[in-house]
Amino acid sequence: MLKTIRQEVTIQPDGIITFRFPELPPGGSAEVIVILKEISPPPQRGLLSFRGKGKGAFASPEEADAFIRGGRDQWEN
Repeated sequence: MLKTIRQEVTIQPDGIITFRFPELPPGGSAEVIVILKEISPPPQRGLLSFRGKGKGAFASPEEADAFIRGGRDQWEN
């Protein structure tokens, strides 16, 4: 007789999976099949994608130039 046990587990660090089912007979034999749920990988972002995102950061060289020019204009007045 073939019995199927389905149990959702969490993968631990180093890929360790703990499966407990006290009703299993000690010394018995079982086949284990691991089916991973589809996990979307984090989006790959290059360093340039962070440009202009932080406080006081500029999205382009033109924005930085305009900021510097504005400061110089204030000094001259």
